Amino acid sequence: MLSARKSGVVLPVSSLPGPYGIGTFGAEARRFVDFLADAGQSYWQVLPLGPTGFGDSPYQSCSAMAGNPYFIDLPLLCRQGLLTTDELAAFDFGDDPDRVDYGKLYRARTDALRLAFARRGPLADALLSFRAAQADWLPDYALFMAVKTHFGMAGLDDWPDPSIRARTPAAVRQYGALLAEDVAFHEFLQYLFDAQWTALKAYAGKRGVQIVGDLPIYVSRDSVELWTHPELFQIRRDGRPRDVAGVPPDYYSETGQLWGNPLYDWRYHEQTGWAWWLRRLGHTQKFFDVIRIDHFRGFYNYWAVPAGAETALRGRWRRGPGLKLIRAIRAAYPDLPLVAEDLGDLDDTVRAFFAKTGLPGMDVLVYAFDPNGDSAYLPHNARPNRVFYTSTHDSPPFLDWLTGEASEDQRAMALEYLRLREDEGLSWGAVKAVWGSAAGLAMAPLQDVLGLGADARINTPSTLGGGNWCWRVRAEALNDGVAARLRAATHVYRRL
Repeated sequence: MLSARKSGVVLPVSSLPGPYGIGTFGAEARRFVDFLADAGQSYWQVLPLGPTGFGDSPYQSCSAMAGNPYFIDLPLLCRQGLLTTDELAAFDFGDDPDRVDYGKLYRARTDALRLAFARRGPLADALLSFRAAQADWLPDYALFMAVKTHFGMAGLDDWPDPSIRARTPAAVRQYGALLAEDVAFHEFLQYLFDAQWTALKAYAGKRGVQIVGDLPIYVSRDSVELWTHPELFQIRRDGRPRDVAGVPPDYYSETGQLWGNPLYDWRYHEQTGWAWWLRRLGHTQKFFDVIRIDHFRGFYNYWAVPAGAETALRGRWRRGPGLKLIRAIRAAYPDLPLVAEDLGDLDDTVRAFFAKTGLPGMDVLVYAFDPNGDSAYLPHNARPNRVFYTSTHDSPPFLDWLTGEASEDQRAMALEYLRLREDEGLSWGAVKAVWGSAAGLAMAPLQDVLGLGADARINTPSTLGGGNWCWRVRAEALNDGVAARLRAATHVYRRL
């Protein structure tokens, strides 16, 4: 339950400013925490922190446990004596401060981190301790990544050696010996990720800023979990999924969204007392103060699409684990704050399931303006046990929605309802409306705080290409004036 009126800002780590191609856990992250504290904000919400996968999406990760090495801060490694600034200057991380270039980033980051790995000697004891503490997942992940790299980053389905694809004991021994140095490299990366994120989270805590993390409900088809524990999933004898994840036609796509993730064998999970899910939540809670579970409705029912289908149209709803899993999670972690992503086209049975969980759900302002009805997402309908967003990473920023995607009737309703003014910024009226609502937690993507439009969109669902997951903010945008303005609104609406 949400117990107090608070507010916060949504910003992916990748979108932070700074050199070397992408946002990291370094100085600019601490400056953003300082910005939030100065602005009177209590929460920083991030996207999933796992390694990105197909389409550079953080929701297609190859591991439910590992962290994204892209977020390792290179200047911090220079201060540890693992790299030099001259060495970093020789790499091409991309020259656009507003966008991540994932192609250049992969090559430059990998080469730079391998230089640091070659000088890991002083960290030997810390690495040994970290390996021991993470022994339940780290060796499998490191070997998976070493084999994947050995095969030119091919997906699991395309590994040319069927013996390691099937993970026979002999093949595991063979590749473990052959790729021992690469295995150690990927363990080293996870150590750096863990150490730097832990320090950043502690810094945020000291400044009164809590971290809201994002837990994807699914893992990727190209994942260490599918490789090491196929029994967790609905797969055929050849190791390939029978059905895959997605959602039916919605406001993002007339043919639905075909995500392609393997689906869980919920009967097996229940027989094991939900052991994998409880282990996953236990691991995740170390990194965040609050966890938002993405596509939470998949626990009630999920859209199963035949593997190989070109769209999600041929899918059908199947029953998920329901309240049995939620009760197991609450029993194991009674004090873990969770937020249920309950967006989309929901029927009464799904809404009843959400209500029975007792978890806070989500309202989104850009979805509120139906001229023919009284949307539950309008600010006057907000309830205390909800998290109210101006927009999300999957929607356009509020300004882009208002000036580009909204119908004429929606735009007219929003202008009148929110009493938007050009002189103060159209997005600012959206922020004030959400902050002034009865919702326990009010959140705005940084784009809406800054009044940014289409160029700052994070993701457009059901699309692939260079535009998604790339946007970065300029350092000068996070200034004292913006912080003071946000703090004033937070005070007026009693969220300090």
